[in-house]
Amino acid sequence: MSCEPQAPLEHSIAAALKEMGYCLVRGAIDAGEVRRLEQDLDRAFEETPFCSGGFYGERTRRFGSLLRRSARTEQFVRHRDILAAAEEVLTPWCDSVQLNLTQGLALHPGALPQLPHRDQDMWRGVTGEVEYLVNVMWPFTPYTRDNGATLVWPGSHGRRALVADPQADPLAVEMVPGDALLFLGSTLHGAGGNRTGQVRKGMIVSYCLGWLKPYENQWLAYPPKIARHFSSELAGLVGYRQHRPNLGNYEGECPSRLLTGQDFIPTGARDALRPDQEDMVAAFVESQRAGR
Repeated sequence: MSCEPQAPLEHSIAAALKEMGYCLVRGAIDAGEVRRLEQDLDRAFEETPFCSGGFYGERTRRFGSLLRRSARTEQFVRHRDILAAAEEVLTPWCDSVQLNLTQGLALHPGALPQLPHRDQDMWRGVTGEVEYLVNVMWPFTPYTRDNGATLVWPGSHGRRALVADPQADPLAVEMVPGDALLFLGSTLHGAGGNRTGQVRKGMIVSYCLGWLKPYENQWLAYPPKIARHFSSELAGLVGYRQHRPNLGNYEGECPSRLLTGQDFIPTGARDALRPDQEDMVAAFVESQRAGR
């Protein structure tokens, strides 16, 4: 399913994700920008060892912390329409979304098909009711059926993730640099096998509920000395903001204070509440004062 922009693009993407569990956006970004990012990551692709284990794939290379490796990554992570669609899908269950991971990956010739799976199974929360994450696959090389294009099972998401795995054949999503494939954490998917003589390369960016433990430890990937050079929006996505109520604080304050470059001097814990909670607390405090 490709997302056609009759409606604002972010709403078209979100609608397709809710209906089918995936969405292919053609020409989401200039292919030249994709190539320049790939060049920035060439050394990491060359130096990263092959993975170990049957799930990651022993003919596959994977590495993270892409925002540290190339500043060009930000325009993909903060792609206006894609990020807005992810927020539309996820914010019914959270106050704000966070970056779950950025990962470069390369399937080398001989890579076997990956075990079909649902990424929401990283967390042991309720399934069939809550969407936990949105994945975005950005190809650096053409993705074809023969070189390991991502396989998705349309309609296998949401409550349908509670039933037995679908008997229908998966869809091999073929795409080229500049395209973006989005799919939900509840959507059954997996990498195809690489039966060609060429390496299939790309990048995964994913967003999850702001109160979850993300796949990639963002504060280790981007400590304050790195994150203080990020835009405020990007710093917030990698964890330098509180998730109301009061989650992710440092000494009771928003961790964004660590990005000023100045010594941190605690000023006392501060409420970070949703508006409904602020109203409830204010009413309670007023009633207590009135009863004195």
